[in-house]
Formats: sequence, C-alpha cells, structure tokens
Amino acid sequence: MIWNEKFECMPREDLAQVQVERLQSSLTRARRNVAFYRNAFKKDEAKIEEVAGAADLARLPFTTKEDLRKSYPYDMFAVPLRDIVRLHSTSGTTGTPVVVGYTRNDIKNWTECVARVLSAGGVSEHDVVQVAFTYGLWSGGLGFHYAAERIGSSVVPASGASPGKQSLILRDFLTTALACTPNYALAVADALQDLGIKPGDLSLRVGFFGAEPWSENLRAQLEDKLHITAYDNYGLTEVMGPGVAFECEEKSGLHVNEDHFIVELIDPVTLTPVAPGSEGELVFTTIAKEGFPLIRYRTGDLSTITTEPCRCGRTLARMSRIRGRIDDLIILGDVKIMPLQIEQILLETQGVEPRYEIVVERLDGLDTLEVRVEISEAMPEMDEMKSLERMKDKIVRKLDTVFGVKARVTLVEPRTIAQAQTSGKISRVIDKRRI
Repeated sequence: MIWNEKFECMPREDLAQVQVERLQSSLTRARRNVAFYRNAFKKDEAKIEEVAGAADLARLPFTTKEDLRKSYPYDMFAVPLRDIVRLHSTSGTTGTPVVVGYTRNDIKNWTECVARVLSAGGVSEHDVVQVAFTYGLWSGGLGFHYAAERIGSSVVPASGASPGKQSLILRDFLTTALACTPNYALAVADALQDLGIKPGDLSLRVGFFGAEPWSENLRAQLEDKLHITAYDNYGLTEVMGPGVAFECEEKSGLHVNEDHFIVELIDPVTLTPVAPGSEGELVFTTIAKEGFPLIRYRTGDLSTITTEPCRCGRTLARMSRIRGRIDDLIILGDVKIMPLQIEQILLETQGVEPRYEIVVERLDGLDTLEVRVEISEAMPEMDEMKSLERMKDKIVRKLDTVFGVKARVTLVEPRTIAQAQTSGKISRVIDKRRI
C-alpha cells in the first residue's frame, strides 16, 4: 500500500522543484540560526543562494558526527529550546552523544515518514503492531509507535520485554506486525521454539527490521523461522530516526523519502561523488526539519543509489540495503572485509546458525582472523564429527577463495554466542588490536 501517493509517486521533475524550495528554506534557517553552519559556509565561501538543487550541494561543506559531538547538547539547534517538544540522542558508546531536537512539526513529519514504512508492508488500521525497538533516548521505538497509531493500528509498546515475553505477547495479543532489530527478531524466534510455540500458532505476518546492517540470507532465515514477510528500513537518529528509507513489496531497494531528504553518494576517501551505480558513502541533507537541520551529513554507511522507476509505482530514488559501515571495515594488511560479506558466506553454509562472532587480533606481529559460528541444532548425529570437519573446511576454503585470507573457523554449540537479549544493536566484530 502507498501511504502518500502525492509525494511517493510524484514525477521526478516536480519532486526536484519541491526539493529546491525546501532546500533553500533549510539552508537559510541553518545559516541564520546555527553558528556552526554560519561559520562553515563563511569559511568555505559557500554562497547558499547559488544552490539551486541537489547537483549544487557539492559547493557546501560536509557535516560529520564529530561536528555534532562538539555541539553537545544544543548548539546545533535552529530554534529556541522552548520550541523543542522532544529530545532524543545517540547512545554515546563511542564518544559524546549527539542530542537531536524535534519541533511539533518535526514530529508530524517524522510520523508521516514512518507511516510510509508500515504502509509499504501492508499495515493498516486492522493490524496489531508490536514495537520491540527501544523506547527512550534512542529514536527507534517512538518513531514506529506514533506512525502505527497514525495509521490506526493497535500498538503494543513491548520495548524492554525479554525474547520469551515478546513471544507470549506475539501469541496472546494476536500481533500481526513486529518491529525490532533483525538479530533481536532471531532471538525471539529461538524463544518461540523454546516455548513450543509454532509460527502457525501466531497471527504474525510481517516484520520491519532495521537499525543494523543485515543480509539477504538473514532475511530468508527470519522469514522461514517466523513465517513472515520481512522488510528492511533505514534511518539514523542524527537525520531523523527510522523513516529515512524503506522497502516496498518489490524488495528491490529502499525508497528514500526525497521530499524530506536529499541523498548523495561520495567516495569516502576522495569525498567526491561516485559514478552512477557505484558504491559509496551515504550523505543526507534534511530539507524539512526545523529543530535540527543537517547539511551534507556523512553517515558512514555504504550503499548504492538508483533513480530507475520501481514496479510498485513509487518514483522515489532507491538505495541498496546497507553493505556495511566505514568504521566496521576489517583491515588485514591489504585485505579489506566487511562483516556482512562473512555473514553471507556463513549463511550459505548448510548446518550453521545465523549467529557468529569475528575476532581479530595480532599474534606474533601478524594480524589473524577467527570466525566463530554456531552449528545448527538440527545437525544429524550420525557421522557428526566428519560432517563438522567438512563444514569447517568448506568455510575456510570459501573465505580463502573470496578474501585470500587463511582464517581460523571455530564451530561452537548452539546458543553459546551472545544473542540480542534487548532490542538494541548487537556487535559482531571483536577487534582485540584496539583493546
């Protein structure tokens, strides 16, 4: 279903005009009310009046997460604090948190964007939506909550419940849609199995998963374990929260809400635009936010972009699912590996579960890579040792073929690698070289 046909299906030339008008307003507001942008534009001799559209954004400076950290807590706000009705922030686990302010109109626009996410997955006023994203300073839970209420769905604010409790709520509350991180959904699927609750006992039919990169193979696992259709969505607290981009029923990329955001792709090294179809770092400019406007914000997320029409009828540009993050890149000498590339190999191997850890350390002056992965509970007992050795050798050879790396593969018992026991993000890489 399409929530807002006017903007989601708008001819691209008309959409470009909407972007121009909103961009000029946003740039003017940022220069007038945010000292950081006033100084940055002056330093780069940027003439915002000459920015007539997305193609001209390259004339403007970037905004980085470090810039936002230095603004803690309120220096990036473009309106007085009395006009801010909501505050969210990043976790701050890797440094000073970023505090984001929302005006009443920002909340309205955010709700609109996430309503598009849910509608694209077929959610309507007849659904029961279980929101298991974290509620609180992180923006995920409330973004989905408000949008589901806006659509008219019944909302179950299940944040903070254990996977076992989530499972009972899924069954007893007749939940039809689940929103959480993909790895937390996997923990819920395991809890259902432990409780003897079969997917057929549930009313659940659709899941909305995001907040961390995940692969097509993990999608297949979740759809199989929960008997659902799984949709990807993309957002980040600094830009807005969930609702920046979303999948439709075609699952051929995530539609960017371009009437609210202008998206660019740059080479993360040269900082120049990448060629069409090439992978690059996502850069977003907000064009409808009042409280916390962002100009050319470097996300650190890697993706590709296409403006080819989608069969669903939407004309919005589509980004590929996130391939990884610049700061998640594993560098072993001249070899560069993204965790999702390893995940893809593991999940193509029959007999292992989609739970793994990647351990990087330096031994005797050399960087080493160990991949720890759980074996499936369904492994046959007959000839088990030989089967496990063949499985391990297969993974080792595949890693060597793809990356040219002699990795150590360790097969571990089911349920021994840390699972997502809360609805927050989970880290898969342990780099002991940084400890």
